[in-house]
Amino acid sequence: MTDDLPRAAGSARSPAIGDDQAVLVTVAKLAADKFAPRAVEYDRKAVFPAEDFDDLFSSGFLGVTVPCEYGGLGYGPQQRHTLPLWEMTTTLAKADLSLARCWEGHANALVLIDALATPEQKRRWFAGVVEHGEKWAAWSGEPQTPKAGERLRFGTTLVPVHNGWVLHGSKAFATSATGAQWAILLVDPDTPGGARQTSEAHGRLLLLACDLSDPTVTVDASWWDPGGMRATVSHAVRFHNTFIPREHLIGGPGSYFDGQWQTAFVPHYAASFLGGALAAYEYGLAYLKRQGKGGDPYVQQRVGSMAVNVETGRLWLRHVAGLWDEDRLDEARIAGARAWHTIAHLAQETVHHVIHACGARSLIRPSPVERILRDLTLYELHDNRDHVLATIGRAVLGEQYDLSFHRL
Repeated sequence: MTDDLPRAAGSARSPAIGDDQAVLVTVAKLAADKFAPRAVEYDRKAVFPAEDFDDLFSSGFLGVTVPCEYGGLGYGPQQRHTLPLWEMTTTLAKADLSLARCWEGHANALVLIDALATPEQKRRWFAGVVEHGEKWAAWSGEPQTPKAGERLRFGTTLVPVHNGWVLHGSKAFATSATGAQWAILLVDPDTPGGARQTSEAHGRLLLLACDLSDPTVTVDASWWDPGGMRATVSHAVRFHNTFIPREHLIGGPGSYFDGQWQTAFVPHYAASFLGGALAAYEYGLAYLKRQGKGGDPYVQQRVGSMAVNVETGRLWLRHVAGLWDEDRLDEARIAGARAWHTIAHLAQETVHHVIHACGARSLIRPSPVERILRDLTLYELHDNRDHVLATIGRAVLGEQYDLSFHRL
């Protein structure tokens, strides 16, 4: 794997700090006034948060990781202006973790385009986002173990044809399946199987941009019926001999792993965990004050722990973002895994402190804590916590390790 990530040609200077603050204030107002109130209904119906994305587009934020010269905000690790992106994600997750997950997938897909796409691809796809509000996703999931009662096997086959490929098969955990217009597909051209199943495919995996309006692409909405993260609409998607033109290839074979891009996205997930913890913490603090429980020493201890947890999470994200922006890439990559593991633990602990301090009422709707608990529990399974921690241990011991998917 390479030590350096490619930079976008002619990257613009990052916005001034004052501009970043204005953006974050506006996003926080949108999140509090519009996104949080909608979250209950999105969760109940398990539908994509389309109105939220419409508001983000009309406010000029949908191109958050699009470089400034293409009309975006120029945030994210590729542009070396990382913390504002993660702070935006934390704010969105505080309103709705499902929204934040869809947002992450969109923003991260644009980071990959910024890093690996040709100038013509950037002009075309970035214009679609900034000018027309097109939404992106990135899908790798081809699980080898079916869910209970399921007989269908997942996997995609890719056949080279004149001027491109024909894709057949299915992806699962396809976040934003009914909301995105484009998806970056991680596909093994040699054999069915997701990117997470084996490291042997790393050098040959392709990144292919798929236009989801193609009638040969269908969504199986019956597959996604989870306890949490319902509004991510992470359905199964079927490809029925879908033609992918050669000009939709992003980068070259293995470029996703050569650039170790998963390491740029892992701490972004942690920013969402922190947002969920903040929402639970603020709910709990308001409830405890309203009920006059501030004099209880056990409540005081739990509130103290919650306060330390959320501040620790903020400090970790600031630390890792600084390493990315300073081009200290080896340090940033391993620190990102540590941040993910730490913040995941602190977020779950914070939610449980709220539950125990506030009692069973905190889990009765319309309390947001009940939804946050479900969402965090499911979302933290996006990566395997045991593998993440073992990877950190391998790095400390000087053993061989793989930060892309935390396994050898």
